[in-house]
Amino acid sequence: MGAQVRTTNRIEGSQRWWVLTAVLVTMFFSSLDQTVVSTAMPVIISQLKGFAMYAWVFTAYMMTSAVTVPIYGKLSDVYGRKPFYIFGLAVFMVGSAISGQAHSMGALIAARAAQGIGAGAMLSMPRASIGDIFNPRERGRWMGLIVATFGLASIAGPSFGGWITDTFGWPWVFYVNLPVAALALFLVWRFMPAVRTPQEARVDYWGSFLLVAGLLPILLGFTWAGTTYPWGSWQTIALLVGGVAIVAAFLLYERRAPDPILNPELFKNAIFTNTMVIGVLVSMVMFGALSFLPVFVQGVVGLSAEQSGLVLTPMMLSFTAGSVIGGQVMSRSGRYKALAVAGAVFMAAGMYLLTTMTFQTTYPTVIRNVLVLGLGVGAIMPLLTTVVQNAFPYRVMGMVNSSQQFVMSLGGVIAAPILGSVLSSTFLRELPLNLPPALRTALSHLPPAARGAVRDPQGLVTAQAQAAVQGEFSHFGTAGHALYTTFIHGVRLALTDGMHDLFVIALALALGTLLGAVLLREIPLKQNEFFESPQAADQSKGDPSTANEAAR
Repeated sequence: MGAQVRTTNRIEGSQRWWVLTAVLVTMFFSSLDQTVVSTAMPVIISQLKGFAMYAWVFTAYMMTSAVTVPIYGKLSDVYGRKPFYIFGLAVFMVGSAISGQAHSMGALIAARAAQGIGAGAMLSMPRASIGDIFNPRERGRWMGLIVATFGLASIAGPSFGGWITDTFGWPWVFYVNLPVAALALFLVWRFMPAVRTPQEARVDYWGSFLLVAGLLPILLGFTWAGTTYPWGSWQTIALLVGGVAIVAAFLLYERRAPDPILNPELFKNAIFTNTMVIGVLVSMVMFGALSFLPVFVQGVVGLSAEQSGLVLTPMMLSFTAGSVIGGQVMSRSGRYKALAVAGAVFMAAGMYLLTTMTFQTTYPTVIRNVLVLGLGVGAIMPLLTTVVQNAFPYRVMGMVNSSQQFVMSLGGVIAAPILGSVLSSTFLRELPLNLPPALRTALSHLPPAARGAVRDPQGLVTAQAQAAVQGEFSHFGTAGHALYTTFIHGVRLALTDGMHDLFVIALALALGTLLGAVLLREIPLKQNEFFESPQAADQSKGDPSTANEAAR
């Protein structure tokens, strides 16, 4: 028998521990999915013959999950979390099953887009559910556990994905989702309360359409910029400008909508706006580090691809430790500003240490630097959700929570193309300066394909790419090996300069986070308040900015 129908999302008694189990299971396997699939992609590409469509396996999932998060969050405040958990898990399972059966890259991409629609619910619902189970002061330690679950999944994913691919074949990286999702689905159906709203809510269909129509071209623009199309190309500009125009129309429409999917009044709350900005900056720093640190370790330090992947493990371990410790400190003290400042200091210190790395930097030094960075990021991530939930009435928690989750996802989307463009432009500028004139002349005589290869900083760091370039240098006879050795030395120097500029940009983002933490206003975490009294709810109905005065 399903759970009893209630009029609130709040979960009490022993039931909350079963729901917490469902939340943790959902969060872990949805986080695990991305890293597991990444590990299997080389095998998938070789079998489905779709290297040119490689990025879309991730882009399709990322876009559909990101644009649906705000919609799930708003609707779950009205109709309860349960139907959207069930819908999201069911769609994710269907997408996983179809992905495993895909016989072409096009079919796999379509299935991954379906998975993303389900994943949007799994991104927004767990954090909101923590707010349903625990009061604001208790949420800190449990939100830390939620974020730590993401960190552990990131550590376990590559090894687990490799083992599944080698043992059972790549379709099983998708099939393995099915039994775990089925367990989560049963727990949600059995223990999550169904909510009966006291009055029928109007679904903001036009607002939802405008939101999706505006976000998709923006996400596509940032995804394609600097890779498929140059940053200044008409395609990139059209996507970004068109998307921003539609989002502006969405915000204007939401100001008049009777029951908006995302109320612009939220931004009048100082804490909401501040945490949104901090969330974007932290997300850009974290995903920038995750994306480009392996490039530095391979291209500059000179380790293998497998060894370079291991540099992320200590970072995610310290990230997990920072999440757990930060959550405990927040729950015990009932305050968060000092923790936010301390986390931002550690994050900025870690990024500064990364900017000091040179051609002579050793692997242990890289490990020390990422440990500091991970600790700071881990301390801040769970804090943001708890802070923004604490600043608003319980009845709009899903909306404010999903809004924050969305902007953090957006930060991860835009970090890679922006930082990648910085790396590429610096590399192309510095490489000729680090090569003797005779070598620059020799490079001009390489075949066109080879000349393109030596201009790709990320492609040149792999052993396979370097072997291919070395083969091209064999055309120069006995001098070929010496020329190649000189060229690779120049590549590493230019790559060091490019990574330095990239880390400087990330350091600026980290310092922006520190400024945001210093300006963050503090409301002591509430201990016995989940939702407003009926009288207060009637007075503030339709105005989610009622927490503004407290935030000021």
